[in-house]
Amino acid sequence: MIRIIQITIILCFSIAAVISISTDDESIYEILKQNGLPSGIFPKGVTEFNFDVKTGRFSVYLNRSCDAKYEAELRYEANVTGTIGDSHVADLSGISAQDLFLWFPVKGIRVDVPSSGLIYFDVGVVRKQYSLSFFDAPRDCVAVRGENEIVRGGLNQENL
Repeated sequence: MIRIIQITIILCFSIAAVISISTDDESIYEILKQNGLPSGIFPKGVTEFNFDVKTGRFSVYLNRSCDAKYEAELRYEANVTGTIGDSHVADLSGISAQDLFLWFPVKGIRVDVPSSGLIYFDVGVVRKQYSLSFFDAPRDCVAVRGENEIVRGGLNQENL
């Protein structure tokens, strides 16, 4: 009888571990939504992430640096870090926004009152305002090798 209980407990833990592993792939997008942020803040291709529920600190890992086209062009480094809070991301590093052929580091992201349909990117001295609908879903991200050299074929192409 004790043997059956032990096997049942082991099976329950095994099933719980498999369920938690299978939901990890899209969890960063779910965490964004739970905090009033659109899932499209991060592009497709997130390979791994860490999130501390208590502090809101996160790290997102991509295959490599890449560019995604929204209303403006955003460049993501292979590692993006910051702190997720209610309708905002602070202490952000690893994302840059292009404006007039120049790249500016994005220091924070804030969603205005959701009914306004606006999202703000803090790029230092200014806040860039975009339509929230552009960030409804994660975008494809084209890999970048150097400062201005774009790799054709997306994130997974290794040899060119």
